[in-house]
Amino acid sequence: QVQLVESGGGWAQTGGSLRLSCAASGRTFSIHKMAWFRQAPGKEREFVAHVTWSGGSTNYADSVKGRFTISRDNAKNTVYLQMNSLKPEDTAIYYCAADLSSGIYYLRRGYGYWGQGTQVTVSS
Repeated sequence: QVQLVESGGGWAQTGGSLRLSCAASGRTFSIHKMAWFRQAPGKEREFVAHVTWSGGSTNYADSVKGRFTISRDNAKNTVYLQMNSLKPEDTAIYYCAADLSSGIYYLRRGYGYWGQGTQVTVSS
C-alpha cells in the first residue's frame, strides 16, 4: 500500500505561483511513477504532469508545458509541482497519484493510489 498526502494548494492571482507537495508513505520503494492530475468543476479529471520515481523522466500536458515543473525528492519521498504563470483556467482540485508499474502515464487507470486532493484557485 502507498499513502499520498498533498499540501500547498491555495489562492493566487493570474501570473502568480504556487508549489504543491505530495508526501508518499508505505511501499515507497516499489513506486515506479507519480503524477499530478486536476479536476475542475463539471469537468473530467485530467493529466497534468508525470515523473518516474527512479530516473526522474518527466512529461507534461500541453496546457501546462513551460509553466509547470514536476520534480521529486527520493530522500523525502516527496513529489512537487511548481506552478508559475498561473491562469484562471488552472483553477481545479489537484490530485497526486502513484503506481507501482510503468503503463500509460497520462491515463487515470494507470495509477492505483491517489491523494485526497488540494484546491488551487486562480483569480483574474
